[in-house]
Amino acid sequence: MKILVIRLSSIGDIILTTPVVRALREKYPQAFIDFLVMDRYREAIDGHPDISDVIEFKRDQYRGLNGILRFSRTLKAAKYDLVLDLHAKLRSRLISLALRTRTVRYTKRSFWKTLGVRLRLIRYRVDDTIVRNYFRPLSSLGISPGPEKLEFAFSREDLKSVSEFENRIVLAPGAANPTKKWPATYFGDLGRMLDHPIVLLGGPEDIEDLEAIRQRIGCDICENLAGKLSLKQSGALLSVARFILTNDSGPFHMARAGGRPVFAIFGPTDPGMFNFNQNETLIYSGEPCAPCSLHGDNACPRGHFRCMLNLTPEIVLNTIQKRLVAIDGDP
Repeated sequence: MKILVIRLSSIGDIILTTPVVRALREKYPQAFIDFLVMDRYREAIDGHPDISDVIEFKRDQYRGLNGILRFSRTLKAAKYDLVLDLHAKLRSRLISLALRTRTVRYTKRSFWKTLGVRLRLIRYRVDDTIVRNYFRPLSSLGISPGPEKLEFAFSREDLKSVSEFENRIVLAPGAANPTKKWPATYFGDLGRMLDHPIVLLGGPEDIEDLEAIRQRIGCDICENLAGKLSLKQSGALLSVARFILTNDSGPFHMARAGGRPVFAIFGPTDPGMFNFNQNETLIYSGEPCAPCSLHGDNACPRGHFRCMLNLTPEIVLNTIQKRLVAIDGDP
């Protein structure tokens, strides 16, 4: 049997598919399970032990409808018996339709809800977690939702390359949209309070912002690794951290996969999208106007940004200290 899983982007959403991939492997232990992903996000799933092959969709090479159809014709030669579309947008729908084989598809939120949130007519509340929604179409295959145990593969070489940073506190201040970011000055002030060696983690686009945070914390105890590590090396670093503080972003899910204590700050987005286990602590102010956004915005729609500003460094520090005592008795 040959199965194709489609999730084209992005880092966090791809990592959230790993419980489904694991369930597919348990159901079909002898199957070839391939994973289709955009080339820029390959590292998010490459090396997963239950995946036979990672197939890249190169957006620059396959532009527009004609490009998608050209790509689909090459993919059709693989003769898949089953397609699992966990992306459920136009591109993935066209690809799965072109393959002309059995397809089960993840159902996104209803159109009316998306429109209502975007028009600020309703607050956004999820119907279920993303992972459970990914599992929903698999009921037709006799597969029930499993635990929300995420996986992110990296090599021994990746782990060795970050060994000097073992037991550091990792702060990941980045996020795709500005309103999902806890203020940079808050990260800096918290870093000074922690009094422990710190590394700042982010992509090339975060270098300047993270350098300002490093200066605020103090160069003697803080190192800025923005843009210096591959995605695999970043995952390896998160797996050996003392703990991780992150926004609602890709590093949050990478950290969850690593198994170390992770503290996730949520502002305008709904934390109900995820199940939090004993090593994962939600930090959320629960403002009356939140959650107000599907994926974050460029600016607070009400202009006050209380969902983040009211989470002061002192509040976050207190949450971290109490939770670390509960986890391992060591604040």
